[in-house]
Amino acid sequence: MVCKHHTNPVEEFVSWDLLTVMQNLTESNNLSNTSLLSNLKPLNEKALVVQVLVAILLYVNGLMIFTFLKKKVFLEETRYILFAQTLFVDSATMLLTCLTMTGSVNQYPVHIIPCCIFCTVMSVLTVCTPVTLVAMCLERYVAICMPLRHSSISTPKNTFIGLLVIWAVSFVLPLFTLIVFLVYASPAGLRSYVVCSLEVMLQVNWLANTRAASLQIIFIIMFCIVISTYIKIMTAARSAKSENKKSSKSLRTVILHGIQLFLCMLQFITPYIEMPLWKVDLMVFVNVRYADYILFMISPCCLSPLIYGLRDKKFYNALKHYAFCGFAVVNRHKIRHVKTIPLEVY
Repeated sequence: MVCKHHTNPVEEFVSWDLLTVMQNLTESNNLSNTSLLSNLKPLNEKALVVQVLVAILLYVNGLMIFTFLKKKVFLEETRYILFAQTLFVDSATMLLTCLTMTGSVNQYPVHIIPCCIFCTVMSVLTVCTPVTLVAMCLERYVAICMPLRHSSISTPKNTFIGLLVIWAVSFVLPLFTLIVFLVYASPAGLRSYVVCSLEVMLQVNWLANTRAASLQIIFIIMFCIVISTYIKIMTAARSAKSENKKSSKSLRTVILHGIQLFLCMLQFITPYIEMPLWKVDLMVFVNVRYADYILFMISPCCLSPLIYGLRDKKFYNALKHYAFCGFAVVNRHKIRHVKTIPLEVY
């Protein structure tokens, strides 16, 4: 390895190198090879289930991104632009984590330099998702609490600047981690082959601790912003009865964003629950980590299509149009076939 092995529990979560865990436990507990192989079968089955789930979500997200790109009206509104970015980031995150999991389960070695670049991209995407959620909550806050200024604030120029800020914030910590790793790594270590996971870059104790603490502080700050946004929208909803329906829908949207952000935050707390199980029971550890991956990695990605893709009537009508290849559209309780749909419907 490059440096002294580090087993900080907060950073162990990012690695799906469970086969290595099994091998270590086999040595320490004198398990037989037959027992080890029997443990690999359920692990491979779990990996297959994850791949199926990811494939379904990638299809749904891909259809929504296609719908967004096909309608000019969506390209001009800030909330749909942020929604499209969330779909893109979630899709890329699911794809990369699925590839990492598959490589770890099969113990496929790759060169450490491409692995570090790959893991850095995953880290950027991991931070980008909650930052985008905060931006979407702020956009709803402006729309409800400052309706007269919404059109002047949510301009294409400001939206572009906001996207630049989101990606800049997302790059800071992963890029810092990559630079520190390259500085501390030995020349021999940079030529080695490893089973790729983020843990490869976190062999320096202070770097792993700094990254873990920074992420938790960032996510707590963002969650506080979401809560304060919800309170302000709720206050505005009570005082503006004419906009009650719109405000209530925005309240529910912010609540869903808060749940989504909370699930993202829990990714960095679950290792403290998982790691003690390492020395207790192997299969309990594997099952708990698998459940955490589904709940706190896959579930937040499922909420993104729900919040705007299905709850937003304008986007839902367009999505339904393209889901039926442009030939079927629901008219009240019947389905009638048409060649095109007027833009005003959306």
